[in-house]
Amino acid sequence: MLGLVAVLLGQFMLVLDATVVNVALPAMQADMALDATQLAWITSSYMIAFGGLLLLFGRLGDQLGRRNILLLGLAVFTVASIACGLAPGATSLIVVRFVQGIGAAAASSVILAIISTEFPDPAGRATAMSGYMFVSVSGGSLGLFVGGLLTEALGWRWIFLINVPFGIVAFQLVRRMIRPDVRTGPRKRIDVLGAVLVTGAAMVAIYGLVEAARGSWSAPAVRISMSLALTLLVVFFVVEALSPSPLLPLRMLRIRSLVVTSVVRGFMAMGLYGVFFLATLDMSHTLGFGPLHVGIAFLPQTLTVAALSLGGSARLVKRFGPTRVLVAGLSLAAVGIGIMASLAIHEPYFPLRALAHVLLGLGFGMSFLPLLTLAMAEVPAADAGIGSAIVNLSLQLAAAVDIAVLVTASSHRTRSLLEAGRSLTDATVLGFRFAYGVAVVALLVGVTLAATLLRQKQATLRD
Repeated sequence: MLGLVAVLLGQFMLVLDATVVNVALPAMQADMALDATQLAWITSSYMIAFGGLLLLFGRLGDQLGRRNILLLGLAVFTVASIACGLAPGATSLIVVRFVQGIGAAAASSVILAIISTEFPDPAGRATAMSGYMFVSVSGGSLGLFVGGLLTEALGWRWIFLINVPFGIVAFQLVRRMIRPDVRTGPRKRIDVLGAVLVTGAAMVAIYGLVEAARGSWSAPAVRISMSLALTLLVVFFVVEALSPSPLLPLRMLRIRSLVVTSVVRGFMAMGLYGVFFLATLDMSHTLGFGPLHVGIAFLPQTLTVAALSLGGSARLVKRFGPTRVLVAGLSLAAVGIGIMASLAIHEPYFPLRALAHVLLGLGFGMSFLPLLTLAMAEVPAADAGIGSAIVNLSLQLAAAVDIAVLVTASSHRTRSLLEAGRSLTDATVLGFRFAYGVAVVALLVGVTLAATLLRQKQATLRD
């Protein structure tokens, strides 16, 4: 039991950190005089490393021992958390957030595999997996409230420093309670180049998007960056096709349900993480909410997601099938963000903002499980590990790029309104509203893809 507590504590800490930062963004912005693009990098740098290196560390876990990789990840994450809490400026914070993401990728990549090996009996594994799902879903949601509480009470640096005691406890529990792996068979070549290429492509693409937010889409820095990102992505697929031990076996791209759900998940991420990022700044600018108040404002959304993760989503999927539940969930989320896009500049929290957060909680809470169910439905048992890693990286990398897209859209809209004579406050808030509209379009694309390309899985997976 202590072994399960150890891995779930580690997973909770990693997932929590993906969202805990968002509610502290206004405090960081005021403390270090940051602009919107720097705030986007603080959020995205963690996700780039997290998503881009998941596959690499999963392979390293198979070669060097999953327990060893989990211990390495927890150690790197904890030390990087100290560095984040002490960072003197934006550049250093962005760099150590990337390092923190490296630790998160290492730890997260092996946790599911460790649960599978530590709990071989079906009953024990079912209990462990239920705990994993609850921690993964509720951790990200509760991060907003925890971040607000810590920032309000102790300052934004404590959203990172609070990780230290939990990281130390998790490290010691894993070291003592999780058995070392017994490695058998020859070691295979590790595709480090593939990991560098896919992570580099994401970083360069986000740099280009951020530069577009600051200036023009036709600027040389933007065109060169986007061209280089595309080139790196093409080279990545060439390397994977030629490698004897690829990071991403290209046969996985022939599994239609896995590919389609990964694309849908990317569009969903624009709504999910876009709300985390934009709504925090929005309520801070328009309603004067402090960090704790922002965290409380998110509670209708976060509590709804957590409640659905306790079994509500599973019952809906069993009753109606995953495709219908997914389409309904994404549609509700689109309505919720649509409400936020249409708010008046100084719209109070009640009733429309609160209603939007309830709809978002219902929508996203209904979408997580069916997306996972559909993604893994056709994945062979031998490829379950790589399949689950693709599920995770599609969310993390898409979220990093999506935030950059929304910041760029918001910045361009704000500049155009300023040129038209609107005040800075009004132009900034209306820029947020425009970015919400972009997120609505992304969710509607996701709904369309799910309804048209995943429909044939409905009858099969209901049984």
